[in-house]
Amino acid sequence: MRALNQRLILSRLSEHGEASRPQLAAATGLSKPTVGQALADLEAQGLVRPAGMGPSKPGRAPVVYEIVSDAGHVVGIDIGRQQIRVAVADLAGRIVARIDEPNRCRSGSALLRTVLTCAERCVAKAGLAAEDVVVTVVGTPGVPDLEDGTVRRAPNLPGWERRGLLHELIAGLDQSGSIVMVENDANLCAAGEHAAGAAVGVDTFACLTVGTGLGMGFVLDGQIYRGTRGAAGEISDLAFKVSGTPGPASAEAAVAGQAVVAAAHDAGLTDVRSAKAVFELARSGDPVALEVVAQETIRLAFVVSAIIAILDPSLIILAGGIGSNADLLAAPIRTALAATTPVIPEIVAGQLGEDAVLTGAIATGLATAQELVFDTRTTNATNQ
Repeated sequence: MRALNQRLILSRLSEHGEASRPQLAAATGLSKPTVGQALADLEAQGLVRPAGMGPSKPGRAPVVYEIVSDAGHVVGIDIGRQQIRVAVADLAGRIVARIDEPNRCRSGSALLRTVLTCAERCVAKAGLAAEDVVVTVVGTPGVPDLEDGTVRRAPNLPGWERRGLLHELIAGLDQSGSIVMVENDANLCAAGEHAAGAAVGVDTFACLTVGTGLGMGFVLDGQIYRGTRGAAGEISDLAFKVSGTPGPASAEAAVAGQAVVAAAHDAGLTDVRSAKAVFELARSGDPVALEVVAQETIRLAFVVSAIIAILDPSLIILAGGIGSNADLLAAPIRTALAATTPVIPEIVAGQLGEDAVLTGAIATGLATAQELVFDTRTTNATNQ
C-alpha cells in the first residue's frame, strides 16, 4: 500500500506539475498524513524535492513539491523519409537536447549508422552519458517484427526491410542496459496527439497520416491498438480503383504525395515538384490546383469512410505533409462522407505538425521510464 501511494503521488506530480501536500491530498483522495509520508519516502529516494513555498494564506505557507526531473532521461527518435529527428527529455518531459538531420541515406546500413550517430550526438549535446538514458523509443515507417529483426512494409526507406537490421538498431541504441522500444510511426503520431495535441482528453480516435506514404494510428480506450501482429493501421494497401488503370491500385498510390503531384501534372501544372506546392497554389486561389485538391479530398473520403465503418472513432486527426492541410481538406471530406456515411466523426488537423512522432516517442518513453526509475529507487531504498 505504501508503494501504491508513492506511485499515485509521483504520477500526479508528473502529469500535473508541482503541488503542495494539501493539493495532492485533495487531488488523490489520500489523507494529508498519508501524502506526507509518501512525499517523505519519495524525497528520500531522490524522486521528488521541495520546489518552494505555496501561495501565502492565513497560517504557514505550504511547501510545494516537484519531481526530480533529472533522475532519468528518455530518447525519442523519428526516422522519416526526409528527416531524422532525435530528442532527449528529462522525466518531466522537458526537451533538453534535439538534433534534426536530413535523411540522405540510400541503404539500410547507412541509415542505421546515421540514426545511431544522431542518437549519440544528441545525448552528448544534453551533457549526458549513455547510462543516464533509461528508455529509448524509435518511430519508424512499417511494422517492426522483433522475432526476426525485420521492419516490414517500409518501402520508402531503401534497405530498411533487411532481415536482422532491427536487432542491430536495438543493440546499437542499448549501450548501457537501457530499454529500447521500436514502434510504428503512425502509432507514435497518434500517441503524440493524445499526449499533447488534438486528441488530449479523447480516448478513442484515429490518426490518419498522409504524406510520402499513408498510415493510421488507432487509440482505443486510451491505448494504442496494434492488432495481433502489430499491423493494425497499415491501410496503405487498401484496394482502391483509380480512373484509367486496369485494376485496383492501393490507397497509398491513390492519395499519397506522388499521386497529388501526378494529378497536378495531368491537369497542366507541370512545374510543381511536390504536394506541398500544389496545396500552396490552391491556397492562393489557383483554379487548377483547387480542382486537384478537390479530387484529393474525394479520394481521401473513401479512405476515411472505411475507417469509420470499421472503427467508429469519435475523432479523426489528419496528419502528415498532406493531412496537415486540413483547412482545405476537412470540410470537403465531411461533405463527401455525408452522401454515404450515416455517422461522421469530428475531423480535425493534428496540432503537432512535424513533431508529432517525436512527441509520441517521448511520451511513450516517459511512461515506461518513470516506472523503471521508481522501481529501481524503491528497491535500492529497501535494500539499504
